[in-house]
Amino acid sequence: MQQLLTTKLRESLSSVIPITVIVLILHFTIAPMPLYIMVLFLIGSLLLILGMSLFTLGADISMMIMGEKIGAHLTKSRKLPLIIIVTFIIGVFITIAEPDLKVLARQTPAVPDMVLIVAVAIGVGIFLVVSFLRILLQIKLSYILIFLYLIVFLLASFTDKDFLAVAFDSGGVTTGPITVPFIMALGVGLSMVRGDNTAEEDSFGLVSLCSVGPIMTVLILGMFYNSSQNSYSPVTVPDFQNFTEVILSFVTNTPHYVEEVSFALLPIILFFLLFQITTLRLQKKPLAKIIIGIIYTFLGLILFLIGVNVGFMPAGYYLGEKIAGSSYVWLLIPLGMVMGYFIVAAEPAVHVLKQQVEDITEGSISGKAMGLSLSIGVAISVGLALLRVITGISIFYLLIPGYLIALTLTFFVPSLFTSIAFDSGGVASGPMAATFLMPFAMGACEAVGGNMVTDAFGIVAMVAMTPLITIQILGIVYQIKARRVTEDAVSHPLMEDSIIDLNDDIIYEMTFVEYNVDNNIEPDVTTIVTPIEKEMEMNLNHTIGQEYNDDAETCTLSNDRLEYKQEDHNGTPSI
Repeated sequence: MQQLLTTKLRESLSSVIPITVIVLILHFTIAPMPLYIMVLFLIGSLLLILGMSLFTLGADISMMIMGEKIGAHLTKSRKLPLIIIVTFIIGVFITIAEPDLKVLARQTPAVPDMVLIVAVAIGVGIFLVVSFLRILLQIKLSYILIFLYLIVFLLASFTDKDFLAVAFDSGGVTTGPITVPFIMALGVGLSMVRGDNTAEEDSFGLVSLCSVGPIMTVLILGMFYNSSQNSYSPVTVPDFQNFTEVILSFVTNTPHYVEEVSFALLPIILFFLLFQITTLRLQKKPLAKIIIGIIYTFLGLILFLIGVNVGFMPAGYYLGEKIAGSSYVWLLIPLGMVMGYFIVAAEPAVHVLKQQVEDITEGSISGKAMGLSLSIGVAISVGLALLRVITGISIFYLLIPGYLIALTLTFFVPSLFTSIAFDSGGVASGPMAATFLMPFAMGACEAVGGNMVTDAFGIVAMVAMTPLITIQILGIVYQIKARRVTEDAVSHPLMEDSIIDLNDDIIYEMTFVEYNVDNNIEPDVTTIVTPIEKEMEMNLNHTIGQEYNDDAETCTLSNDRLEYKQEDHNGTPSI
């Protein structure tokens, strides 16, 4: 456990340090912050690192296991009414408990907070049921997404423009750091019981469908409520006089976030206890491990939320306002892109997604490739969002082409990448986007005199959209390179003195034909799918009967055929 915690701490350091360094550079160059705001930010960074380490460790050993076991049990029950009722209740209650939903309710113009919270929760519950039924009935995710987003944009055309940005923001906001791991694990448990060819890709997609529910709900509410005035909760930059006040700001806010996290975790814990008592009946050792994981998750999320809300939010708002109000306003877009590139790595649910992708695909899609694609996508989205802040263009002009491209790509990309891509949109738009990037855009909007509701809001929606494109482009690259290597292997059969060069950390699906002693091609073909994680060469120039050994593979050239034995890998493509 200690070694795992050390690994998580190292990952958290590598995720948080880049954005911390960027803020420090801005502080010492073009946007100097008041001393105590800077101290607030640095303490927040430390809490972020500790919180993310504990949260990701806790999610791995508790949230994911609970979700998988509940999902697997529901599938094994083969009782459709039970599956529908339970998944709907789970979706409603974990959404009501989501802390970010309360923030969204305060930002939505005209609609009473409780009305919006209950409506959005019902929407998530309905779409969680749809997600489970899709997996059970094995309906292709892309068809459902195309249909749903056609309805979304049809509703948007009849909704007050003041609701548009908030509505699309809601899709990312409600899939927070607690909701995402549990919902994803439910999908894994449900699909893996089937064990068929599409189980892997069906493990993903729940988050993407649950993100559509809040968007539709807010758009429908916008038809019934008249937003006569724009309302939002402005970010206040505290004016501290001494270091004691800085420390007190963290201390006084702690009970609030303890209450929020307790309320958010309670429904999941209660559902798990119900299943444990009635059906699961886990032994003491695995149950104790889950309890320890829940404690880690609880403490980690408290530290994380205190860090981002108390430490990061004022710094983000101040930097945005300072830069936009200076002669360096042209730097807003490139600076926002750089911050977006690095800040997505600090989203706790992103770490959970990358780990689950590696586990489900058995290493065929690496976390490194996922992280790079997400970072590029978020960088583009923040740049476009800040372009909106400066120019005031409608969010429609960016969302419609963006989703059109994303949905078109679903016809050309492996289904697994489509499922992962649409899940990643909800995952990337987490608390870091809501508490740093959003205040940064709001500060900039305030400085340039824009409309806060229509121009600043929408940055979370952009962050949720662009990964849909970049992850699917990753899938196209994956597909092309895998096909190219396969074709090369078929067109250039192995001869004496040949060397196979396997590199570039990409999937290699290779086909070796069999030979007899006269070098005549046998009719049988042996397909080898090799995961390659570092550059290596395999020299097949060996005498008959000699065995070639490597850490990854063992090859034997016998009298009648080339035999291949894979020792330490799982046999799936690796990217």
